[in-house]
Amino acid sequence: MLHPPAEFSLLPFWFWNDTLEQAQIVRQIDDFQAHGIHGFVIHPRVGLPRDCGWMSRKLLDFMHIAIDQAARRQMKVILYDEGMYPSGSSSGQVVQANPQLACRGLALHEVRSPLPPTANIIAEINHNGQRKWIVDRPVDAYIRGLHYSADERGEDEPPAGDILNPQTASTVLRLVYDVFAQEFGRHFGDTILGMFTDEPNPLGKCREKDVRPGTTGIVGDISRLLGYDFAPHLHRLWSQAEADRRYQLDFQRGIRLRLNETWYAPLSDWCRRHQIALCGHPDHGDEIGVQRYFQIPGQDLVWRWVEPGKPSGLECAEATQGKCTSSAMIHLGRRRNSNEFAGAYGAQTTFDEVRALANWCLVRGVNL
Repeated sequence: MLHPPAEFSLLPFWFWNDTLEQAQIVRQIDDFQAHGIHGFVIHPRVGLPRDCGWMSRKLLDFMHIAIDQAARRQMKVILYDEGMYPSGSSSGQVVQANPQLACRGLALHEVRSPLPPTANIIAEINHNGQRKWIVDRPVDAYIRGLHYSADERGEDEPPAGDILNPQTASTVLRLVYDVFAQEFGRHFGDTILGMFTDEPNPLGKCREKDVRPGTTGIVGDISRLLGYDFAPHLHRLWSQAEADRRYQLDFQRGIRLRLNETWYAPLSDWCRRHQIALCGHPDHGDEIGVQRYFQIPGQDLVWRWVEPGKPSGLECAEATQGKCTSSAMIHLGRRRNSNEFAGAYGAQTTFDEVRALANWCLVRGVNL
């Protein structure tokens, strides 16, 4: 189709990363329309002033301006569920509301060494000839923030949430999704297409090098989801032996399945009940099972994982992602599927490369 209808417009990520002004918002929407763009994803980013914080009255009021403008022009909007990324923190508000929901993981500790107050000893193992505890404890993890730090050389780093704990999703639904419904619900299913959840990761952005994803009770959940008792194999998670690789992959699969239960399913159900789509994408490009929870299955083509004219377009795990979402769309009976694309490709990126990436997605059946 050489001239697709406005329904199939590209929807750019519209970075809100500076002082916001009504006139500038309207001017940029005018510019979108002038270039054949009939919608956008509102994406608050680092650079917002501190008086315009995540879910603040001021930020919501600017969203009202953009959404009302879109409604008048019959444009489409997707809302973003986090104050930067990865999703699962509500810009640190989850942990602020309940410190017990800070990101947790599994770590090795010296036997009888001091442990954090909320740590749980899961097992004692022999690791490289030494006795070690496997401990479930809080980990040093964060998400990217919306504001520059005081010296403007770095960003705020809000604490990541424990998204393997179902209470975290319910807190995000209360702090973000329910507020969006209260503020913008009259546009749901019409102007507002969906909610974008962005590469949720059980370890957030973790500063620690040798931890594994996990939370309190995770071994029982992994065993239930894998269909066998994983407890005797926990020590294999820190092994370099090729024979233990099977168990490491099983553990990763179990974590993904648990994340479906604790994060994707609650968000998907909320969106279905509110007549909008769960949009966005998981944190790996070849994940197809999780796509069943997205009313608009999605993936993310970033960091030059795929480059036009190079083998990566066909030969790497990320090369499956365009077909992954279009297959999910067909098998799930959805109308749309999506690919975020060209993010972090660098200042050297040319228009021809962007066009080639768009075509790479289109020929694989991506329609958003």
